[in-house]
Amino acid sequence: MMADKNHRITIRKASGETEPFEPSKLIQSLQRSGANEKTAREITGDVTKWLTEGVSTKKIYARAFRLLRRKNNLHAVRYKLKRSLYELGPTGFPFEHLLGEILKRKGYRVEVGKVVAGRCITHEMDVIATGNNEQLLVECKYTKDQGKHVSIQVPLYVRARIDDIVMKRKEMEEYHGYSFSGWIVTNTRFTSDSVEYARCSGLHLLGWDYPAGKGLKEWMEKEKIFPLSILNQLTRNQKDRLMEHGIVTCLQLHNNLHALDEFGLSDKKLKAIRNEMEQVLNY
Repeated sequence: MMADKNHRITIRKASGETEPFEPSKLIQSLQRSGANEKTAREITGDVTKWLTEGVSTKKIYARAFRLLRRKNNLHAVRYKLKRSLYELGPTGFPFEHLLGEILKRKGYRVEVGKVVAGRCITHEMDVIATGNNEQLLVECKYTKDQGKHVSIQVPLYVRARIDDIVMKRKEMEEYHGYSFSGWIVTNTRFTSDSVEYARCSGLHLLGWDYPAGKGLKEWMEKEKIFPLSILNQLTRNQKDRLMEHGIVTCLQLHNNLHALDEFGLSDKKLKAIRNEMEQVLNY
């Protein structure tokens, strides 16, 4: 009965495209967050009964998140991971620093928003990561629009910028023996042309789920670097204030709890925030 109803319901994706609602996709996404099969099916059943023609995937997610949070807050936090990136803010600044924190955990020395000389002109690189005679030159493409993809124009101009920087650095004594690689990192996806050109030109792409099984999601989970926006115990204004001070990840806040002093929070609230952070960082 559920399957027949689902095939009659059309939902609207973030890109504006429509498609039939597939309960198996919702079940799988809930299970990836840690929910067991019984819980995933119960939530999917509730969502199915609630569905109306043309409802957005954003509203479906919000309902599933609320239901999952009632059952298990930690699983709800995991489920929120992707959306938390879209909630980082209107600019790419927090996203660049988030990536920088991930690369630090990987053992690199990191510079964010660095202006560097090329052979022809100067360039601002979002992130530069250096270690073991290797340097990653990274362009970050952050968007709040879930339906947006990184188009071919981006790798085309990034390749030209990277080449100009590398030509200059190969002439510099301090970079003797170094290898260089150009990267584009996004919280969304790439068009097929972007992927094809990057493979041919030697650029590295990192998206939410690209490369398959080795995307940004896996990087965050492996290094235990999660954005502040994943936390439910902090208000939007508190998160924005912390990010203005350069604290963009749960680990940074965990290591700098004094940053919460300005909010005048009660001991009970502080304990709740610490408990949630420890749940996130230890899962």
